[in-house]
Amino acid sequence: MTQMAWQGVGRGGDGQPAWSGASAGAGATAQALGGVQMEHAQVRQAGDVILDLQNISLAFGGVKALTDISFDVREHEIRAIIGPNGAGKSSMLNVINGVYHPQQGRIVFRGEERRKMHPTAAARQGIARTFQNIALFKGMTVLDNIMTGRNTRFRSGLLANALWWGPARNEEMQHRRKVEEVIDFLEIQAIRKTPVGRLPYGLQKRVELARALAAEPSMLLLDEPMAGMNVEEKQDMCRFILDVNHQFGTTIVLIEHDMGVVMDISDRVVVLDYGKKIGDGTPEAVKANPDVIRAYLGAGH
Repeated sequence: MTQMAWQGVGRGGDGQPAWSGASAGAGATAQALGGVQMEHAQVRQAGDVILDLQNISLAFGGVKALTDISFDVREHEIRAIIGPNGAGKSSMLNVINGVYHPQQGRIVFRGEERRKMHPTAAARQGIARTFQNIALFKGMTVLDNIMTGRNTRFRSGLLANALWWGPARNEEMQHRRKVEEVIDFLEIQAIRKTPVGRLPYGLQKRVELARALAAEPSMLLLDEPMAGMNVEEKQDMCRFILDVNHQFGTTIVLIEHDMGVVMDISDRVVVLDYGKKIGDGTPEAVKANPDVIRAYLGAGH
């Protein structure tokens, strides 16, 4: 399914859906992914619900960011969150990994209700994320940046690590081997010793994905991982996301504005608008939802 496959949706002057916010190369990206997506669809099946968000409401003073939102995430699936700018998508990711604490609602992760969870605790439970704006240490090498993704798994004390002897040294070598596996997986061997600040934007986004994967998460939150990328970079990132989901069984919650990509790789899609949920279901059901079309195009359509 390509971006041009959307039916019943108005189009802008360039022939693309006017509400998509996608780049001009989105259709080409989706077409290039078609074969890869079909290959993965044959083996990837969603499991039981592992994250259940019930009646989540979040406000900052008098501004309501999220209002009574409920949806769930199943193990091994790719769950997309879409919506216009300012819909509350990033706020929802921040709720999931403990950056924000909702004033109302319940968050149940793997059968246990979470209350006032800190992001570090969420990371230890197996939830990792990337950010809409790249959050890397620009003066550090690619290797060192990815190593920071292992920090919740270090067990040696401060003194032992400072002296780098005995168990601390062995532990760091084990973590280093894991990081090298991630580097090989994402095909960034050639830049492993390069300071991140010298890399082009697309590779920096891949390094940020590598840092998240270094934590060996069971759930990966991706906040616009393809924003600002060209078509080729998007194709690579989509391939890696599908590989992570397929080979590692990682559950992925994805925010993305490229509708061609979202409709191709997602199992289910939840749609937000002005902090409220207006659609939830398979890509086919969501693209035919009148409320979703109205939110993007306006009531006049």
